[in-house]
Amino acid sequence: MRSILSILIFSVSLSALAQTDSIQTLGQEWKTGGIAKLLFNQSAFSEWASGGQNSVSLSFHADYDLNYSENGWNWDTKFLGDFGLTKLSGTKFIRKTNDRFDLQSFLGKNFSKSWSYSTVFGVKTQFARGYKYGTDTEGNEIRTLRTHFFSPVYIQLGVGLYWKKSKNLWVNIAPFTQRLTLVSRKFTMDLAEDKQYFGVRKGDNHRFELGASVNAFYKFSPMENMTLEQRLGLYSDYLDKAENVDIDYQIAAELQVNEYVSTNLILQLVYDDNAVQSLQVREVFGVGVRMKLK
Repeated sequence: MRSILSILIFSVSLSALAQTDSIQTLGQEWKTGGIAKLLFNQSAFSEWASGGQNSVSLSFHADYDLNYSENGWNWDTKFLGDFGLTKLSGTKFIRKTNDRFDLQSFLGKNFSKSWSYSTVFGVKTQFARGYKYGTDTEGNEIRTLRTHFFSPVYIQLGVGLYWKKSKNLWVNIAPFTQRLTLVSRKFTMDLAEDKQYFGVRKGDNHRFELGASVNAFYKFSPMENMTLEQRLGLYSDYLDKAENVDIDYQIAAELQVNEYVSTNLILQLVYDDNAVQSLQVREVFGVGVRMKLK
């Protein structure tokens, strides 16, 4: 048995999906729905001629909506959560592969069929500590704490106009939006005078911005059994370098192979020169068993 395992690559992928269309006990004006996916992968090698590295990884994705509509008022709230870990043989530390906490809420009052006055509120942060990895002078693996829960956290509040054709197509334009970046002072106390931590200066624990924001969402099916979902977030700070627009764009594709198997691909592009002065790219691909829970 051990000789068989020595040349076997074991890979298990499990994706669980749950969805709820409405909660009748809250009344017909309330609707909720969401998905949850869990993906597990393991690879093992022993005396494998072409080489390979043992690894174990686990990732979780959640997408949940809460919607309220009555007498011309609309309240649309969405939560996105991602978290993933991996452990490679020969490395000292377990590393994050994904970490995201994103909550957005839109409150609008209709003045026409598709347009509303709106207030938008959002919170973005991460669930767990993030590290920068490297080696010391003796070649040993080391890590340096870079982020943790609510450091940084972005809190955004704005007012403007909300255009909504359907739950699958909408745009919110908020020309007056304040954004507050909060961080722990332990990350800023020892900064050099000319350095910043996610835009926060030495010794401070926050950064205030006043600008304009645009948020958009579009979901459609280009072909049978395939769904494409796009999200766009733009922000420009009137108070500092208004021409440097922060961009957060994500496209997610899901292909349902059959009743039980689905393939998912997520590509996210982020530009925020207060965090990293280059384009950030995140790509997540998963294939697994798809199961509906009611």
